[in-house]
Amino acid sequence: MWDNFSPIYIKAPLVRRATRVRACGRAGFVIIAGTQYRHLKKRETEVMTIAELAATAHGMVANHRGILAADESTGTIAKRFSSINIESTEENRRQYREMLFTAPGAADSISGVILYDETLRQKTKDGVPFPKYLADHQMIPGIKVDTGAKPLPGFPGETITEGLDGLRERLAEYYKLGARFAKWRAVIDVGSGIPTSYAIDANAGALARYAALCQEASIVPIVEPEVLMDGGHTLARCEEVTNAVLDRVFSSLFAARVQLEGMVLKPNMVIAGKKCAEKSSPEQVAEATLRTLKRQVPAAVPGIAFLSGGQSPTEATLHLSLMNAAGPLPWRLTFSYGRALQEDALKAWVGKAASFGAGQNAFSTRAKLNGLAAAGTYKSSMERPAA
Repeated sequence: MWDNFSPIYIKAPLVRRATRVRACGRAGFVIIAGTQYRHLKKRETEVMTIAELAATAHGMVANHRGILAADESTGTIAKRFSSINIESTEENRRQYREMLFTAPGAADSISGVILYDETLRQKTKDGVPFPKYLADHQMIPGIKVDTGAKPLPGFPGETITEGLDGLRERLAEYYKLGARFAKWRAVIDVGSGIPTSYAIDANAGALARYAALCQEASIVPIVEPEVLMDGGHTLARCEEVTNAVLDRVFSSLFAARVQLEGMVLKPNMVIAGKKCAEKSSPEQVAEATLRTLKRQVPAAVPGIAFLSGGQSPTEATLHLSLMNAAGPLPWRLTFSYGRALQEDALKAWVGKAASFGAGQNAFSTRAKLNGLAAAGTYKSSMERPAA
């Protein structure tokens, strides 16, 4: 049977094995009234796994620290590098990620790092594997496992995220390489006639299957259903869609028997589209986002780590701070930013060895400001004046 509110998966019926009492049973069996029962050992293991998942999930969102999303694909990082006129070679990518990971004071604000497959296998210049370096410095290594959003057949303008084939085996390998959490991103666009309920359900189902496979592998799933802020939709329309998406995502997670205590949600903030003429104030974004989360996200979820979704670094930081200042809340709110954490560092580094330290300082500063936002104490006045 399944109890959605219990942290333990209980299998029934128990298996009867022996027909007479023994002085002692084999490991994993309980002898009661002449009958030997299995599953005790398995149940103890499951409870232990759930406890470990919950501890990792809490560690990802605790102490006003957040997650660095450094899982850009080779194509995406090439676009970022082209903005500073450097070639996207494997060594340049390695140096750039090392600059971020080894920045002085980074661990004060960064709890974990989402890595790309290539990066998970790379090392520091001193030969230390990145996952080991991160773990040794109290930053949990994670891994992006989806293979991207592809067109959803029969539904123009909508996508389905792929990557479930072979995922069980890849998760086992990633765990051995040091990853303790994973990320899967579903993409929901807003436009004329979209999203459809079918596209929402298809992506919610894939997220749930991914999350269940992660927990089976003792890896915490970051569940990321992103309602894009592209387009001209209003804040009210974004709120409507985000409510619908989160409703279906959590229904699918329950159906897939995912333990909410052992996951982290990575949603979009409720914000108007970039092309919308009616701009929302930071306070309106914070209020609408909290209203939506309170309606849809169970308190069993340890934390919510927002994606930045195309917001500027300062916008993403301010919105997060306003929400935390409005507490108390049933879950911890923090950040899981990519470009919003890296943009200043990339511009300061510009691919030059002489600017390595400048890039690190820029990254540490941005991370610290987001750590303050996770505590609800960030103010716009803390930003350095533009050069």
